[in-house]
Amino acid sequence: MSTQTPSPAPIRPLAGLKVLEFTHMVMGPTCGMVLADLGAEVIKLEPIGGENTRRLVGAGAGFFPMFNRNKKSVEVNLHHPDGAEVARRLAASADVVIENFKPGTMAKYGLDYAALAAVNPRLIYVSHKGFLPGPYEHRTALDEVVQMMGGLAYMTGRPGDPLRAGTSVNDIMGGLFGAIGTLGALVQRGITGRGMEVQSALFENNVFLVGQHMLQYAVTGQAAAPMPARHSPWAIYDVFTVAEGEQIFLAAVSDAQWKVFCQVLDLPDLAADPALASNNQRVAKRPRLLATLRERFAHRSAADLAAVMEGAGLPYAPIRRPEDLYDDPHLLATGGLADIVLADGERAGQTVQTTLFPFTLDGQRLGVHLQPPRHGEHTDEQLARLGYGDAERAALRQAGAIA
Repeated sequence: MSTQTPSPAPIRPLAGLKVLEFTHMVMGPTCGMVLADLGAEVIKLEPIGGENTRRLVGAGAGFFPMFNRNKKSVEVNLHHPDGAEVARRLAASADVVIENFKPGTMAKYGLDYAALAAVNPRLIYVSHKGFLPGPYEHRTALDEVVQMMGGLAYMTGRPGDPLRAGTSVNDIMGGLFGAIGTLGALVQRGITGRGMEVQSALFENNVFLVGQHMLQYAVTGQAAAPMPARHSPWAIYDVFTVAEGEQIFLAAVSDAQWKVFCQVLDLPDLAADPALASNNQRVAKRPRLLATLRERFAHRSAADLAAVMEGAGLPYAPIRRPEDLYDDPHLLATGGLADIVLADGERAGQTVQTTLFPFTLDGQRLGVHLQPPRHGEHTDEQLARLGYGDAERAALRQAGAIA
């Protein structure tokens, strides 16, 4: 008789929820991925041949496999009247519709909120745009555009050299906020029985991200300086280049940590210096103090410093590249990575690892239960559920309305 403990049932709190997704690139697909990971049936409606994100190379090669797991794919030609009708029938049976196209695009096909809610008043309709309705709403926005105009690039770069963040922060977080709005709308629908429109936007997301710097100015009258040039509130809070050109971030953010820092790193003269006794005193002498520490650490290895800091419970971090994280012992031990099978490109059919959402429900990570879909993989399945028979689907395919 087996004594092995059975695996717990997957946590899927949105099981039974049907989501129709008209999205591409990152922002809209992120919102759909949240709902899919939480257990909703997410049907990604793609143009014939699949959305163009599938064919991106270079820095965009990871977009589709990253943001489209746990979804189904239906290929519909919205430019064909019968294809648009298929999409409207799918929407009529959906709980949630997600889109991230330019303003006015969905209305051309009778797929805007007003048209769909007239048929399905319980519908929650989630729009992801560059800007919320207002003077900027018809501008074309990209993550980089809103980082530049929204103060984030200014804060990230050096003075006079604005620099975008090293990932699609507004696209991803804009999708997350769209999902948060969706979950709130679902709770409200459970009370009133009616759906609503949810809107999320890149620019407003970016403004939220820099809000703490705006408030610094409002509260103190002092404008926030770019991160590379700002005065740190702590003296020891920096990256050090050490033996063999390696780098490590070290910090001591309290007087108690400073005492331990000096003790474990063999710095008795600095610990005894009355001019360095308090954090504010150390901040005042930060350039000289950091120069001294850089000289003393120059011949020590990053691994040695990391071991000392770890043993003393002091904050530190190795400087890693994204590809290094595939070997991170914490991610490997805690199930932070999951296998997916690539659907597109030269490596289609091969297995790689992707990252999971950084939270647990009842002690479980939300995993991968559907691979990123091949384009049009679920067209027949979903149309059959709508009542389209074999002959009708064949006629639609022959006419170029579906694929």
